[in-house]
Amino acid sequence: MLRIIDSHTEGEPTRVIVDGGPPLTAATIAAQREEFAQDFDHYRRRVLLEPRGFDAMVGALLRESTRDDCAAAVIFFNNVGYLNMCGHGAIGVAATLYHLGRVLPGAIRLETPVGVVTVTLHDAHHATIRNVPSYRYRDNVSVDVTGLGTVTGDIAWGGNWFFLSPEPPCEIAFSNQPELTRAAQAIKRALQLQGITGTDGAEIDHVEFFAPGASANAHSRNFVLCPGGAYDRSPCGTGLSAKLACLAADGELAPGELWIQESMIGSRFTASYSLDEQGRVIPSISGRAFVSAEATLFASVDDPFANGITAA
Repeated sequence: MLRIIDSHTEGEPTRVIVDGGPPLTAATIAAQREEFAQDFDHYRRRVLLEPRGFDAMVGALLRESTRDDCAAAVIFFNNVGYLNMCGHGAIGVAATLYHLGRVLPGAIRLETPVGVVTVTLHDAHHATIRNVPSYRYRDNVSVDVTGLGTVTGDIAWGGNWFFLSPEPPCEIAFSNQPELTRAAQAIKRALQLQGITGTDGAEIDHVEFFAPGASANAHSRNFVLCPGGAYDRSPCGTGLSAKLACLAADGELAPGELWIQESMIGSRFTASYSLDEQGRVIPSISGRAFVSAEATLFASVDDPFANGITAA
């Protein structure tokens, strides 16, 4: 049995395993993520794949932190694998911890495989995440894409690797989701085929289109394709972190200046950044999360889809 709590952050779902998760024993949270992937991946599939989940859902496994200054450790995963970090998911985890009575409003530190993030919980729903240092790796990278021609964008890190392009194939609108998805998938394939990566050969597993905001007081509207092929319903916390790093590198946004980012469905994150002692961009992103369900997941021994529906 797995006890889970569901929430959404500005429309993007997070499913948190709060009890009954895999018995991980590795010494660090990064090593526990690898242990999870190698030895207990059936938990991921059971929680997120159909018939219990769906492709847009992000999972989070709560763990005891190895650090005294953190309220919890967390491993994020999705329908195809494991994530380094997840901005909307961190806000969802904070709202879930509050729902469980484990934390009070205020600053909450979460240990992740790529470092410690701080989530300030303002009340039951509103929170601000202070993300890991973010940076632009390459700018104005041209990619030859089948069906699209040459597409230009920046490669940046915001806790995950992103290719960010100001050249969407159509208007960033909910009705255009299929066309945006196909275009982003084509770009991702082209990046792989042409050997375009992040640092140390890291896969660029997220593609983001952006355009001017649809609302008068929004700076930008985006579409983000996640690694499993689903689009992000929220404005994407790690994607927005990568975007802030690009804006900072271009001198288009000053430290402390607010940036309002819309998602394709019209939900919003409000963001800014500061510079740490090394001059690195430290994003702060505010949004809302709402707990939507509590459940216990069962897996009968004679259930052919106990660990999710997968390709035969």
